[in-house]
Amino acid sequence: MEPSILYTAAASATHHQYLKGTPLFYLMIQVRGLQKVYKTVTAVDDLSFTVHDGEIFGLVGPNGAGKTTTLKCICGVALPTQGLVLVDGINLQKEEQKAKELLAFVPETPNPYEILTVSEHLKFISMLYSVDNPEPKIEHLLNAFELDGKKDNLVNSLSKGMKQKLTICCALVHDPHVLLLDEPLIGIDPRGARTLKDILIERAAQGDSVIISSHMLYLVEELCHRILIIDDGKKIAEGTLQEIRKKALASSDASLEEVFLKITEEPL
Repeated sequence: MEPSILYTAAASATHHQYLKGTPLFYLMIQVRGLQKVYKTVTAVDDLSFTVHDGEIFGLVGPNGAGKTTTLKCICGVALPTQGLVLVDGINLQKEEQKAKELLAFVPETPNPYEILTVSEHLKFISMLYSVDNPEPKIEHLLNAFELDGKKDNLVNSLSKGMKQKLTICCALVHDPHVLLLDEPLIGIDPRGARTLKDILIERAAQGDSVIISSHMLYLVEELCHRILIIDDGKKIAEGTLQEIRKKALASSDASLEEVFLKITEEPL
């Protein structure tokens, strides 16, 4: 049997129905007037957007646009200079621990604990989140991402792609309601990439919220219900691909890449 987790027909139908315009209403993530200043550099400037339950939301922009900083502010890794972040109605600044229990963040550069084995690492993360009976979940994830043969290996012996897979497994092991992923497919082989895409579609169908930041625009176009384009820390466009096409005065069949290049080159 293939190790990848194949999403059900119902999940697939739900995903494609949403892509055609079926709305979801509950706001899982609310970002209001977010600003982040590093010394004299404003990385994010008065950014506001929402993400619904069951939604896969794309965050795209040129290098240095503020995408990673935005994700870090949402998950509590970075403290906003101004603005408000709500996760399932919880104020991240006031109830950080409670909000973080609902979240998982996969950074662009994996940084797992090198001196642990793969299995020990997942057990440690499970303990931090008080996961009951984590062994079956760990075994399932290791098998899905083809890491079961590496479970007793030290993390420092893994390739970059395997470390990325491990980081993704760590993000999934406590079943978060919100997944934040920064360039999640970098270094991952095609089978692992397919597995991750299937999992994200399945989780969204179950009501979880996903934010993907990526320069792989084909990935964002394939998976995301709505897309936010930012540049210099500011919102340039937001909506479904069709809505952004209209804003960019692009053709109705223009790819996200074509729309992105047009909308970031020409002021609208």
